[in-house]
Amino acid sequence: MSSEEQSELMSRRGVLQLAGASLVAITSIGAVDVRQGANDFSVDVVKAKARALSREKHVPPSFDLPSWLDHLNYDEYRSIRFVTDQSLLADGPSRFRLQMFHRGSVFKRRVDVNVVKGTIVQPVAYSPTYFKSNQVDKFASLPSSIGFAGIRILWPLNSDTKFDEVISFLGASYFRFLSRGQQYGLSARGLSIGSGLPGEEFPYFREFWIREPAFDADAIAIYALLDSPSVTGCFEFELAPGTATQLHVRATLYPRRNLSGMGVAPLTSMFFFGENTLRKPRDFRPEVHDSDGLAIHSGSGEWIWRPLRNPPSSSMSSYVDSGTQGFGLLQRDRVFRSYEDLEARYHARPSYWVDFGHALGSGRVVLTELHARKESEDNIVACWVPDEQPAAGGESHFSYSLISAVGPLHGGGRSVGTFESKAGVATAKGREQTIRFILDFRGGALGSKNLDVANVKLVAWASDGQVIRSSVQRNPEIAGIRASFDVELPMVGGTELRAFLRSGKDVLTETWSYRHDGVD
Repeated sequence: MSSEEQSELMSRRGVLQLAGASLVAITSIGAVDVRQGANDFSVDVVKAKARALSREKHVPPSFDLPSWLDHLNYDEYRSIRFVTDQSLLADGPSRFRLQMFHRGSVFKRRVDVNVVKGTIVQPVAYSPTYFKSNQVDKFASLPSSIGFAGIRILWPLNSDTKFDEVISFLGASYFRFLSRGQQYGLSARGLSIGSGLPGEEFPYFREFWIREPAFDADAIAIYALLDSPSVTGCFEFELAPGTATQLHVRATLYPRRNLSGMGVAPLTSMFFFGENTLRKPRDFRPEVHDSDGLAIHSGSGEWIWRPLRNPPSSSMSSYVDSGTQGFGLLQRDRVFRSYEDLEARYHARPSYWVDFGHALGSGRVVLTELHARKESEDNIVACWVPDEQPAAGGESHFSYSLISAVGPLHGGGRSVGTFESKAGVATAKGREQTIRFILDFRGGALGSKNLDVANVKLVAWASDGQVIRSSVQRNPEIAGIRASFDVELPMVGGTELRAFLRSGKDVLTETWSYRHDGVD
């Protein structure tokens, strides 16, 4: 990763607050006229540009900017605002509005923007009149070729009288979107390559086409051209904002080289500390995180819940599966008292659920957890990695829907609390220690007064260790069940843990999954 990309990644969070995958090889087809301003625009225009680009050697984009833009600090960049009256699409029949982000600070890469009216492509030239700032006098000297850093779409999400930002694309292939009443938290990416590994590659969107919606349309189409040293691609986004905003994604990839470690539908979030953190920083807030768990709906129908952590060092977990139906990074805890933060409002952060909607081949959901030293650092990445990776010179496709979830994803029992404590002392040999895990489950049949708790059993398992006792009791405070188990864990080395509740042959809850990095 270049120094510019690294800075962009680390700084992305605060700045943005301003505002299927079965892969199939397909034979290449002939070129299409891709001249700017040409008539008869369709997605084939973007595909043709991506295909042609993949046959050329990757040329890194220029990051050159006038010195005063290049060295803007965080507050100075924040002061650059798009002039509301200059919003694009405002003269059209829909309620959608388009605005752009200015280049500067860590967002140096140029992005080209086009508006599609009917079949006509209208490139958007940079103009200093689009922006206002305490340094606006300097904008007049900028050439129209300077372009933009990204785009955002506005729509009356929370009120019929106010246009709210519902999605933004800024930095590499990152984007965020919101449902009604939510506040920005985690983000998504178009594509990941080698996420969490040395030499990770960050593909980026270099050009956008925004189709002017029809009268009173409730969705808007956005097309994006992806580029990187390893791959190019065409991305189609259809955004339908509302109470539960949905974003339908279709992508066509043209690899320059054989891909390895390509992740589909990557999600990026922050977990600093939570109820499962033993050594919390000195902070008045009980928890600080944008997401508190990874949810997976496996090909067999099993639901898995993996609480997130801020590990002392980098950690990766893989959930191997065939036919994965979906996964997501969720903010399941929606109670203000869990965070006590009136400014960050972590209880209002969105959850992103990836619904593949069709049968997948074999692959794995990969969760990467990095150590975060402060809450401004995104340290969580989740994506689906297919076993069959795209090959150089081919054409591959994937599609899925992203939902900014606002409620439970399934009707069964859900894990809503994970706690850990020492239940004993080290053995005489000093090789093991007994740890107690306390799990709260709620939902499904667990709140029923007819449930006989005496017949509810906790099924718990450790990959390296031994479960030695468990207990189950009703938890009236959450209208659910509290389960606990003690496990003898190794003093060093990681251990995978799993647990769920059942009554006879009936499984009552999703499967709680966790990684313990060893006792210290």
